[in-house]
Amino acid sequence: MPKIKTNSGAKKRFALTGTGKIKRKHAYKSHILTKKTKKQKRNLT
Repeated sequence: MPKIKTNSGAKKRFALTGTGKIKRKHAYKSHILTKKTKKQKRNLT
């Protein structure tokens, strides 16, 4: 059987760390940041 292709959307959005964990970008951190608290923004990283 052929190998299964990686989902091309997931390929662009997720990254593996050295220990094998998955890194991803959180939503709500691109614009209108002035009304969000420091705590909110920090928790979205």
